[in-house]
Amino acid sequence: MQLQQTAVSISNIDIGIVISYFVVVLAIGLWIARSTKTGEDYFLGGRSFGWGLIGLSLFASNISSSTIIGLTGAAYTTGIVNSVYEWMSGIPLIIAALIFIPLYLESKITTIPEYLEKRFDRRSQLFFSAVSIFATIVVETAGGLYAGTLVLQAFWPDLVVWQSALGLALIAGTYTAFGGLKAVVYTDALQAIILIVGCTVMTYILYEKLDFDWAKVVASAPEGHFSVVRPLDDEGLPWPGLLMGVPFLGFWYWSTNQYIIQRALGAKDLANARWGLILAGFLKVIPLFIMVIPGALALSLYPGLDNGDKVFPYLVTNVLPVGLTGLVLAGLMSAILSSVDSALNSSSTLVVIDFIKPNKPNLTDTDIAKYGRVTTLVLMVVAALWAPQIANFQGLWDYLQLMFSIVVPPIAVIFLVGVFYKRGNGHGAFWTLVIGTAISVGMTLFSPLHYTMNVGVMILISTIIFVGVSLMTPPPTKEQTEMFTYRPGLTGLGMEDVPWYFDYRTHMVGLLALIAYILYMFW
Repeated sequence: MQLQQTAVSISNIDIGIVISYFVVVLAIGLWIARSTKTGEDYFLGGRSFGWGLIGLSLFASNISSSTIIGLTGAAYTTGIVNSVYEWMSGIPLIIAALIFIPLYLESKITTIPEYLEKRFDRRSQLFFSAVSIFATIVVETAGGLYAGTLVLQAFWPDLVVWQSALGLALIAGTYTAFGGLKAVVYTDALQAIILIVGCTVMTYILYEKLDFDWAKVVASAPEGHFSVVRPLDDEGLPWPGLLMGVPFLGFWYWSTNQYIIQRALGAKDLANARWGLILAGFLKVIPLFIMVIPGALALSLYPGLDNGDKVFPYLVTNVLPVGLTGLVLAGLMSAILSSVDSALNSSSTLVVIDFIKPNKPNLTDTDIAKYGRVTTLVLMVVAALWAPQIANFQGLWDYLQLMFSIVVPPIAVIFLVGVFYKRGNGHGAFWTLVIGTAISVGMTLFSPLHYTMNVGVMILISTIIFVGVSLMTPPPTKEQTEMFTYRPGLTGLGMEDVPWYFDYRTHMVGLLALIAYILYMFW
């Protein structure tokens, strides 16, 4: 049975809620822009963020509209297995808090590629920066804009995709271009709250329609729909991919991705950065219950939807009453803006700090902020023009994960292995990035394996390249390893005078226990 997916009229109340939200967000962003004057203000928010802002902003920036629509659609079509990308994020966030954040903050870097320059050389910095810009604009930003157009078309089906994408990009790009990271973080905090409230209300209404009977939900779903450990031939996520791919994709995203880590780089101190990361880990458990489970509930209530990417818009337009439709739509708009603003700010940071500033050493702080604003606007247009092309892929979630599986393995290796293997040098890092990325492209095009399994294979190959080339070339200098690799005592920095119940390592144990319990529940 195929359900008719037609547009529905939206009430004036709902339109008013959405418009009011846009006005508030723009007002906050432009108000903050008044105090954004220097490069450090623009790119790192003056290094003034507390743990609450960091945690909420990390959550909002990651939970984009593409994530909501992609996860809900995947839960409807293939089951809840893809939720592991969400609630298992706590593990790479813990790794970042334990090891990488103290190294980054001690280095006083503005971009993650700058760390590679200090640890290895400028070649690796430029290569990684270019790959990060590409991934952030073509994958994160364009994916968010495309997802936003799907939502808008549920209400106004005659909208042209590229025009809708450009309009959404203009809203986020305006306050991001003028307010910088501080505007992004403050608006993200608001957007995170709206997002959680809106999705929670929808989940409650769906579950109520099923009489709050979980047995009824499970009975109406195919076998294995609520299991995260899937057979080897599973199209969604086979069990080897759970071990070989997901951890490394998560590590890259949460520990080395400028788009994410920039918030922690703007922390007022190391303790707040670490607390913010652990808070984000706890928040990342929430999507399982308010974004993934609704897709499974929809399978029980509305079987026969022909496109997974349209499940969430369908629920918004057919389930919620007047007023709540506007709230959830505002939540989706929140997700769009939070992902787009973060991606634009991080990409402009990479362009200016890694490419423009080194070639124009006499730039003033005011000049740097000006370059950042212009770059943001240019990248905004590029992302909006690419967004319609995503329709040519099998599904939004597959598009996101497939693109990440190409760029992640060599990057994950030079960070993960490089921070512990002090013999690793600049030649090893650079050729791992070049050769590893080229082989990843080939694996993606020709390998019969699931992309998560390709990631595991490429991690092994990239490690061999990194270690092999490093051993065949001169060792790094003491300056390249002393302050930029793991050392005893690193995990306790910033916690010297903190009671045990405020120690992030205590919170870390609680987060690990929660992740283990969820794995047990949905094994």
